[in-house]
Amino acid sequence: MSFQAYIDNIKAKTGKTPDDFKRLAEDKGLLEPGVKAAAIVAWLKEDFDLGHGHAMAIYATFKGKTE
Repeated sequence: MSFQAYIDNIKAKTGKTPDDFKRLAEDKGLLEPGVKAAAIVAWLKEDFDLGHGHAMAIYATFKGKTE
């Protein structure tokens, strides 16, 4: 599955784009220095029912990776 396919599937499931998730993460303080990837992935899994791979794809967008 391509990176874009992950993003498209996430949007279809949640109605949210990576930018939407970034704003929500900022509001929760999850993008502050020292916050580990595991905390962000756990939040995405719990609050949005994303699988690990899909949560990691969103985390990757937070780090500027889009491929």
